Amino acid sequence: MLEKPGSGRAAAAHKELRIRAAWIYYVEGKTQLETANVLGLSRVAVTRLLSEARSRNEVAVRIHSELKSLVELARRVEARFGLQEAIIAPFSDRGGGPTRAIAAAAGEFLSRTVKSNMAIGVGWGRTLHASLEFVDGRPLANTRILSLLGGISEAKRFNPAEFAWRFAELFDAEGFLVPAPALVDCPETRDALLERCGLGNIFQMAEASDIAIVSCGGISPRTTSFRTGYMSEAERLSLIRAGAVGDVLCQFIDADGRIVDHPLNRRFIAIGLERLRKVKRTVLVSGGAEKAAALLAALKILSPTVLITDEVTASALLGEVGAYEASGQRA
Repeated sequence: MLEKPGSGRAAAAHKELRIRAAWIYYVEGKTQLETANVLGLSRVAVTRLLSEARSRNEVAVRIHSELKSLVELARRVEARFGLQEAIIAPFSDRGGGPTRAIAAAAGEFLSRTVKSNMAIGVGWGRTLHASLEFVDGRPLANTRILSLLGGISEAKRFNPAEFAWRFAELFDAEGFLVPAPALVDCPETRDALLERCGLGNIFQMAEASDIAIVSCGGISPRTTSFRTGYMSEAERLSLIRAGAVGDVLCQFIDADGRIVDHPLNRRFIAIGLERLRKVKRTVLVSGGAEKAAALLAALKILSPTVLITDEVTASALLGEVGAYEASGQRA
């Protein structure tokens, strides 16, 4: 009798095949075609097995070498912005975006930083979501993951709640989500939820976290909040007129790092940025042409301890050689 695909023995056999494919490809250094020939599979099947192994965190790629130029760049960024640490990811694909390069660096940082008995506040965004693939998850004791803002039903792939629980799952940690939408209909609803429904307690816990991991968004149509349709084009243009250059945790800020006077900022349910500054360590993870101005503003308002970005963005932050014009990534 044939085994059903979901049965125990079939699942075990599939896992063994997946791990064998990963071993041959990553450890023995064979190509995907050579791996396929060894296993008697098609190249497409091997590609799927390798992708599945990565998504299950069964494979972790580590490069144990630092480029001298990146170390020098990181030191200059640290000195300019008063950071404890700047992590600069190499980025050579000038025709593409740096999301995966930054995500890989963020995943390595989180793998070595997250430990037992920690409370960790987390934000959301495309880069943070992509970093999950590169995190070396393992069971930890007494670790808590706290979402720093409400949920977003329209942005299914990059929902803050989804990122928080998946992050918690990697470390077998407790997850604390904000049981409310990130954007409500009016300031009165926001105040009532915070004061009468206990949501403020979660943000109090987050303020006492050991570390907070956040990203920032730009103001271009390609930014997650606008690209997913969560906020309208009319709202985006009105934010620009109010002086906004981007947001941190859906709180829109101007080039000087000040929260802009705009109705949207009074309707979001998220930890306030002044409260976020009280967290022991704040890690800002972001990069890309459309986020350069937002990153500079976020550095001003947050004064983070750690910045994780890519080499092109880092050069742009230092005002060097028109980095984005050269890279062809103008927003």
